[in-house]
Amino acid sequence: MTDHSSSFTDRWFYALVAVGAFLNATGLFPPVMELDGALYACIAKQMAQTGDFVNLYAVGTDWLDKPHFPFWVIALSYRIFGINTFSYKFPALLFFLGSVAYTYQFTKLTYSKLTAQVASLVLLTAFHGVLSNSDVRAEPYLMPLIIGPVYHFYRVFLGDRYTTSSRYGMSKNWMHLLIGSLLTGCALMTKGVFVLIPIGAGLVLHWLLTGHWRELLKLRWYIAITLSFAFTIPEIYCLYQQFDLHPEKVIFGKTGVSGIRFFFWDSQFGRFFNTGPIKGEGDKFFFVHTLLWAFIPWSLPLYISIGKRLTDVAKRRFGPTFQPEYISLGSGLATFVLFSLSGFQLPHYLNIVFPFYAVLTAQFLVELQPVNLRKWTIAQTVIGVLLIVVMVALLWLVQPAGLGTALGWVLTLTVLLFVLFRQNNLLSLMGRMIAVMLVIAGSLNLFLYPTFLRYQAGMATADYVNEQPPLANRPTVLYEPGTGVGGGSFWSYEFYAKGPTVYARTDSALRIQVKTGPKSVFTTAVYADSLAMRGFDVRRLAIFPYYHVSQLTYDFLNPATRSQTLLPYVLAEVYLKSESERRIGAKE
Repeated sequence: MTDHSSSFTDRWFYALVAVGAFLNATGLFPPVMELDGALYACIAKQMAQTGDFVNLYAVGTDWLDKPHFPFWVIALSYRIFGINTFSYKFPALLFFLGSVAYTYQFTKLTYSKLTAQVASLVLLTAFHGVLSNSDVRAEPYLMPLIIGPVYHFYRVFLGDRYTTSSRYGMSKNWMHLLIGSLLTGCALMTKGVFVLIPIGAGLVLHWLLTGHWRELLKLRWYIAITLSFAFTIPEIYCLYQQFDLHPEKVIFGKTGVSGIRFFFWDSQFGRFFNTGPIKGEGDKFFFVHTLLWAFIPWSLPLYISIGKRLTDVAKRRFGPTFQPEYISLGSGLATFVLFSLSGFQLPHYLNIVFPFYAVLTAQFLVELQPVNLRKWTIAQTVIGVLLIVVMVALLWLVQPAGLGTALGWVLTLTVLLFVLFRQNNLLSLMGRMIAVMLVIAGSLNLFLYPTFLRYQAGMATADYVNEQPPLANRPTVLYEPGTGVGGGSFWSYEFYAKGPTVYARTDSALRIQVKTGPKSVFTTAVYADSLAMRGFDVRRLAIFPYYHVSQLTYDFLNPATRSQTLLPYVLAEVYLKSESERRIGAKE
């Protein structure tokens, strides 16, 4: 192993970690993004306002999809900080930073301190990890809940290697077993039983390749599994109370739906085999190309590191004399294969194993000989400069407010990139990539996303209503015909509106709402026009443009063609026609 530690002091490490934490924290500034982020924010808002931590509701009805744990955390944050963007995103950022700390500790168990430092910095700067702290879903919560148990269980496996007293070592082992099981239980209550694969697959592969297969027979691991499921009892209880006790509820268009069965089977195996109520269209190579951009700027060293390790295993060059650990390879690859074979795929799914990818990448970089390290530093710098050029082109195309400030931000960081990190060594490689990702994160979160998210019509309408007391103090009806959780821009209205909201999914439900008098109704312009032909009188109060900002296109990015991509939403005052006619008669 090549020693680069002379060029990588603790002072530099802590400084780079601080910058890495800051670039991820820029994700706190943009509003909550539609669709999933706004939906999750609304579910937790309902929980915090009602004090009902058992039942999950979305669009005014029972919601059976994700487990409870993230919503409990977010609702608690709402109780502390109020219901706002910061309180929704801040817990996720803390969990993400927890995954960085666990990655450092896990790496230090079998690699050098330098490798642990590099792994932490790689994780702080992987693109989709940074993005997940702006468009917050479940993944930031899962990251420490997966690498954390692996760390604690690995400490149990290593036994009293780090202690001198056998009694003290045994108590420490049981403590690690208990904490690992607790974190595993929380992971189960965040995503379901499939989290056991990234947690357990790497450990099993490590034991098999290093000749410790008898670990599979030891009682302590079965105790850990039992404890992990015991810690999920709160989730099982909630599902039983909301669904299994009420078979009359209509869920997914049918009655007799078991929440517990959904948790253990339909939400996991149903999605994998595409036989459950929530379906997708899987592509076996989806994550091969997705990981190339999701793990930028570290994609190439990651792929090469994985390739080298797989080659060693294929040539039967494995064991502790060849690699210190195979956990990172096992967990990272098993999860990659699992999601690639699944019938339901989304780009952010692999974020949960980014800590393992960071370890693989760090080991590859630290073991480079000086000549090869210099070449890699230059190559990565070229990639970084290209990313900055792309970001400048994007800023110039979008023309966000504060364009001059944004370009100044990019120029300043680019100059610092080369002034502070002149040599082609490991410190310069890490420093340059952090500077590049600070350019990207700052440009996206401080300039571009604020421009894009103005076209979340629901949020814009809620801001408009909140500033007008006569409107803010009365309920708003969200008219969205159909079934299921819907979509569009209704969730961002529900989250950002200070006043009460109620959903109307049918004309009859809307009639019930307006029967007692006129109501403020938020809906699409198309739906508003259709209401006028079905017995309602619609008076438009304001119109707001909408675009699905998580699916960007060139026409939307370009201000010259943006208007062609927008759909109008309206805030209207809606009456029954008979009532409006009576009003006209009274005036006459």
